[in-house]
Amino acid sequence: MDGELLAERFEADRARLQAVAYRLLGSSGEADDAVQEAWLRLSRSDTSEVENLSGWLTTVVSRVCLDMLRSRQSRREEPLALDGEFIPDAADPERDAMLAESVGLAMLAVLQRLAPAERVAFVLHDVFGVSFNEIAGIVDRTPVAARQLASRGRRRVQRSSEDGGVADVARHRHVVEAFFRASRSGDFQALLAVLDPDVVLRPDEEALRMGVRTGWITSDLHGPEAVATRFAGQAQAAQIALIDGVPGAVWVANGRPVVVFRFTTQNGKVVEIELVADAERLSRLKVETLP
Repeated sequence: MDGELLAERFEADRARLQAVAYRLLGSSGEADDAVQEAWLRLSRSDTSEVENLSGWLTTVVSRVCLDMLRSRQSRREEPLALDGEFIPDAADPERDAMLAESVGLAMLAVLQRLAPAERVAFVLHDVFGVSFNEIAGIVDRTPVAARQLASRGRRRVQRSSEDGGVADVARHRHVVEAFFRASRSGDFQALLAVLDPDVVLRPDEEALRMGVRTGWITSDLHGPEAVATRFAGQAQAAQIALIDGVPGAVWVANGRPVVVFRFTTQNGKVVEIELVADAERLSRLKVETLP
């Protein structure tokens, strides 16, 4: 792969890599360093036999972040924690404040308390959906040990987080993924199982116009059977994504978001799906596609 194409591929993954690094490190400056190191390693490596470049880059960034976390721990430094409270990165407080708002202060503060390998395993699996086989290679453990690390990190997070924000993100993502698995496979019963009895599908005006043109949707839909009927066998092109830090999905065309799926969940069920297609609203959303 020539240098120009390699750079294009890297830029296409930069936002996601930045999201991974920031959640692992809690510092925009350190996240920038980790992503830049990944680019340097990519530019020096022979990737001709790499089948999944996005996955390869995620592995590299995660290993760099793990080394940085271990180095931080060996120096007994907690640069983003003071008496248990999160504080912004002094190098760029405005940018860190924006990032922290999208991730959640509680999440960042709690993650600071995890051991490096626990933090990497938990964040990669529960937030970004990376498999334990891949995580095992990053933390230099077996897949079983990687699963145990994530589980231990999850338990510590659940005990430490007063508002349960981190665990809620993981639970929310599991519900969203179950919805799309059932949708894509056309499993009507599995769709019904993940939908609340009072579920509502709400398209904004632009999404409604698009739906009317194709005949897919002409108004709000109410109830699990109506929503399941509309989605069964559909949403093949939707990608799981973080929408302002919350798991949802996005339909991308020509490199830009066309429709965002925002989910509200409660007690393990989907209670509302909002379809956002208005260009101005989309421009204000932070959309990070996930593997």
